Amino acid sequence: MNLLILTDKLIHGGAENYFCRLENEIHAQDFTVYTAAGPGELQSQIKHKENFYCMSRTNHLTNVRSIRRLIVKRDIEVAHANSLRMVLYLLMVKLTLGRKKTFAIIYTKHNITALEKYSFLFASIVNKYVDRVIAVSEFEKENLINKGVQPSKVTTVYNGVDIEKFYFSSKQKSTHFKIGILARLSEEKNHKLFVQVANEFKDVPHLQFYIAGDGPEHASIINQIESLGVQNITLLGNVSNPGKFIREMDLLLLTSKREVFPMVMLEAMATGTPLLAVEVGGVKEAVIHNETGFLVRQYSVDEFCDIIYHVLENEDISRQLVVRARERVESEFSMGKMVERTMEAYMQVSHK
Repeated sequence: MNLLILTDKLIHGGAENYFCRLENEIHAQDFTVYTAAGPGELQSQIKHKENFYCMSRTNHLTNVRSIRRLIVKRDIEVAHANSLRMVLYLLMVKLTLGRKKTFAIIYTKHNITALEKYSFLFASIVNKYVDRVIAVSEFEKENLINKGVQPSKVTTVYNGVDIEKFYFSSKQKSTHFKIGILARLSEEKNHKLFVQVANEFKDVPHLQFYIAGDGPEHASIINQIESLGVQNITLLGNVSNPGKFIREMDLLLLTSKREVFPMVMLEAMATGTPLLAVEVGGVKEAVIHNETGFLVRQYSVDEFCDIIYHVLENEDISRQLVVRARERVESEFSMGKMVERTMEAYMQVSHK
């Protein structure tokens, strides 16, 4: 099978890391994999550079023409879009090719898209032109069906983490307790709540808070920190080794307003760092409260603080919890399982 995998650009992000994992790991005898994406810092992670095509990040018409030529030249049978924009590119290619060249479209829905505000239009496009939609959580599968996508088109394939790269590491005793967040500095990641939580512990000298990531909310976060007079937060910017950062934390927080099935959740569970997360999107499909992590239902500073105190006072509970979290990732959310189930989806649409 000749397969084309596409994403918008290779910046740090969930969809982009997913793209790289598929490109790196799909090497079955029956598959020839081609990839296309806009440039970015993750481009160095592309393993098979001879089959990679770099797209423009601004010239969409040129991109559509390039993809059209690639699909015809390489006789692509299945095209896997990792954003709605890539679905629209492929739709235009299909319309211009007509019956001269047919191929199946798979769409993995990683994020909430602007077009979903218009459910009828979104569902109409997907139902007519997409052969299979991969939802990365059951929560998102139900969301798609509720928006009008045909249930027969939707299958759940959970994100998978590289359990060798994100290896398990036991925590060592330290004079400081480190609490971190690893996320793009954007409004939906809700760093405001993280800063508010840190502010509640500003008089506890052995607690230190770390923000890893960059993005459009950088200045706003600095302003909030300065206005509160918080001294216990360090902004690290983008980190080149996310696994190392997560392992160095004693507790990782996830404060997002919107999530589908966040990779950082699985990475924390894999590495042995307890996770404290808002119960949003598909988070509760991986994190079982007090068994494989900690969940709060409200965006409440008090709830976050109560659990942080609980973790500080009960080290044995955390040690048992992280072992169960690692076991759950190995059994349910490994990269190997994700790749295997994604390849099954490719085969199903190619045999239609």
